[in-house]
Amino acid sequence: MSTAHEVTPPPATGPLVSAPVPAAASGTRGPALSPVPDLPQDRVLGNGPGYASPVPVGSVPRPWSADPYSDAVRTGRGPLFLRRPDGWLLPLEVERWCGRADAVDREMLGLCEGAVLDVGCGPGRLVVELAALGRPALGIDVSEAAVARTVRLGGQALRRSVFQPVPGEGRWDTVLLIDGNIGIGGDPAALLRRVSRLLSAGGLLIAETVAGVDVDECVSVRIVPATAGVDGSGGPVFPWARLGTPALLRHATRAGWLPESQWTAEGRSFVALRNRGDFSDFSDFSTSNTAEPANSTAVISSQRDRNLSPGRRVADR
Repeated sequence: MSTAHEVTPPPATGPLVSAPVPAAASGTRGPALSPVPDLPQDRVLGNGPGYASPVPVGSVPRPWSADPYSDAVRTGRGPLFLRRPDGWLLPLEVERWCGRADAVDREMLGLCEGAVLDVGCGPGRLVVELAALGRPALGIDVSEAAVARTVRLGGQALRRSVFQPVPGEGRWDTVLLIDGNIGIGGDPAALLRRVSRLLSAGGLLIAETVAGVDVDECVSVRIVPATAGVDGSGGPVFPWARLGTPALLRHATRAGWLPESQWTAEGRSFVALRNRGDFSDFSDFSTSNTAEPANSTAVISSQRDRNLSPGRRVADR
């Protein structure tokens, strides 16, 4: 997700944690990682021992550090919703995101190639699963609570917007946009261009789409708990997109991506796209301070059947 708030750089003191960075291309593709001297080390922000304090005492909390999403990630429990200004609600699957990778996740992760960047990693179940398999993976997310949880569970993650500089740009073999994160920033075309610059030429993007419907919309939303009032109080307002598979394929083919495969599993839909790597003129995101909101505001159904279905749309309130 993406907000208009800026991400404050981490403080200059405290422990540093090296992020895994894909090695420079050498004519062969593979999972091996090595440090890259010309990229700075990045601090992993968290709340436990050994981590830099994300919010100094007496300061105003940074965006996505004290909000309903952060609270839900810390406890591992919902209910939590996306709310539009008109009161339209979409339930979010907090418990699933905070759990272990399930069979559908593992099947999807089995298609990943080489070094994996999970954009909007949230509580980190995918990064943690890849780490447990010995696969090189890094998660990025603007939520401090999400990054802290990912690191605590054994994954590597940075508090970072996808629209800020990312370690190993142009060298990642696979980028993930799962749990509805194709919606980050509310502009699928811009996000696809940005991801193309993160991937190596020929790299793989795996994105999750809204199951069973050809939706293509960009809306302003905020994350709210079940107890939020009708005024929509909750987290900050941010732009978000919802795309079905046909809509994503339309955006992708216009942007020059090569569709590779699409599939459904347990009521979830996925698309794999191959990067042509020809967006060399798209450089504005490399220095942007625009941050995406906390990850994993999925726009998927909680149903678990193998057939395409429109899923649980949204309940008016």
